[in-house]
Amino acid sequence: MNTMTLWHISGWEFAALAAAALLVGFSKTAVSGANTVSLAIFAAVLPARASTGVLLPILIAGDVLAVLTYRRHAHWPTLWRLFPAVAAGVVAGTVFLMWADDEVVRLSIGATLLLMTAVTLWRRRTADREDDPDAVTTRAGRIKARSYGVLGGFTTMVANAGGPVMSMYLLSAGFRKLGFLGTSAFFFLIVNVAKVPFSVGLGLIDGRSLLLDAALVLFVVPGAFIGRWAVDRINQRLFEQLVIAATVLGALQLLLR
Repeated sequence: MNTMTLWHISGWEFAALAAAALLVGFSKTAVSGANTVSLAIFAAVLPARASTGVLLPILIAGDVLAVLTYRRHAHWPTLWRLFPAVAAGVVAGTVFLMWADDEVVRLSIGATLLLMTAVTLWRRRTADREDDPDAVTTRAGRIKARSYGVLGGFTTMVANAGGPVMSMYLLSAGFRKLGFLGTSAFFFLIVNVAKVPFSVGLGLIDGRSLLLDAALVLFVVPGAFIGRWAVDRINQRLFEQLVIAATVLGALQLLLR
């Protein structure tokens, strides 16, 4: 059985998943990409393949709340440029999951987390650079969009870890905070909903896993409210440092256990 149910986990494991679900809500309305920590927690508590199916509905719930919060700030031309390449990445990720066993998926998630951490660190070094938002309309900009789109689609399908990839792309395209959050919200809502049929077809989502999701989704809502309150107050540099440290520890735990 690929899926997990509410009855397979202990009280402490449920508490860890609940904290991860709360962080999903927070990340969707405050610090996009911070839910890589949630990914590490889910993959540590649940079997790696099952964790991707259980986490997906939780992410969609967070996406809905983010869209309701920042819907007026989305930049649709950027979204339309990304979607074809993302679709190709999702298909590639689905093919990978068709043959990969739990051990391969677990190692892939750990390696992906380390890759995303490196991406985030590079993003932090280049975030203060003066970029031209119109550069994405050039040939080089279109190539960049396609490259990030394919990588984002693959990582989000295999490990629900497309956040740091898209965060780096949106920052490099010159987006400020509200435009960044609004565009990211719609992007991940559409992409994550599109992933549902693939996950169902792979046996990662069914009625049993959705029961666990129903218990965990309640924690997404307070996380989203905390994120909305904190977005104008949070010391983002310190928070990102904590996120990076936690993500590295989670990745190493997956790779070494």
